[in-house]
Amino acid sequence: MRILVVDDDAVFREELADLLRDEHHEVSVSPSVPKALEELANAEFDVVLTDLKMPRQGGLDLLREVRAHYPTTPVVMVTGFATVETAVAAMKAGAAEYVQKPFKIEQVREVLSRLEQESKFLSGGDRPPTPDTLTRAWTRKEGTAVLHLTTRPVRPSPGVTVETTDLENPTAIRDQVATFLAEHPKAGLLLEDIDLLLAHHRKSDILLFLEDLRRRMEGRGPFVVTFDPKRISATSARDVRAAVAGPATRLTLETLANPVRRAVLRRAADGPCSFTDALKAAGLEDSPKLAFHIRRLVDDGLVAHEGESYRITPKGKEAVLWLSEADTLARHDGATSGAFAHSRPD
Repeated sequence: MRILVVDDDAVFREELADLLRDEHHEVSVSPSVPKALEELANAEFDVVLTDLKMPRQGGLDLLREVRAHYPTTPVVMVTGFATVETAVAAMKAGAAEYVQKPFKIEQVREVLSRLEQESKFLSGGDRPPTPDTLTRAWTRKEGTAVLHLTTRPVRPSPGVTVETTDLENPTAIRDQVATFLAEHPKAGLLLEDIDLLLAHHRKSDILLFLEDLRRRMEGRGPFVVTFDPKRISATSARDVRAAVAGPATRLTLETLANPVRRAVLRRAADGPCSFTDALKAAGLEDSPKLAFHIRRLVDDGLVAHEGESYRITPKGKEAVLWLSEADTLARHDGATSGAFAHSRPD
């Protein structure tokens, strides 16, 4: 993982960086929030590890900047001064995890492992469907007219319109989509190789372009983009997936991305469970941290808190079913939207 360590204590900063490098991570260091923001502007990072208490601007200030400008980059708070309540408050403000000083490298390793699983989940998962499988499923199950935009030779199938597209020209793609939607009120859209667009344009512009396409497809049918995982960073893959997903779906994806929350949700799917049951299922010893994760599940409507127990909701059951059967959330009308890894031949 590419990790940015931010701490005003030079000795601690370098010791932590060395420990992480020994774990085979790529590490950059920064002594302050302004310097960290310079690093973030010049390179992509998978994780930011920041001290909570620093002179002038602290970890919470950095957290706010990261959430505003790099919302898919997780921030881990490292603190030896704050109480657990302060650390949990940082998680409520958007921090992904917290680690208390003094800590053992095993604790950091566990946190990074969870974040790596979360990144993998949000950037496409392990078993993405093929583009052709998707389009056939859409037409067969939904009776949807499909526009498949690609640069590779694809044999047309019933209900699927295959068009070659210029992946250096977002305006031309937008025009192709608008023309197709004018003739097909119910439609699915598959746009392959979004990484080629990212190679020729600023990422911020392409993310806005994808959000525009998503809005055009709302109420019409599924919208999926593919990317080559060898040609796109995990951070960019997360950004693309967030742009393609609708706000409600994106929130649920973010909730389910965390392996602790998935473990608790699956335990609740087996029947009502106590806090202790959930703690055991999540493999945690830190009860305040578990309380935060359960609150996320409750706030997103996946789990309900009744008395001393937690039970799964209908929305939670749908999420568990999805976790077992697919790599994208199923909307109530059966359509799917998302971004998937699909390697191109060299």
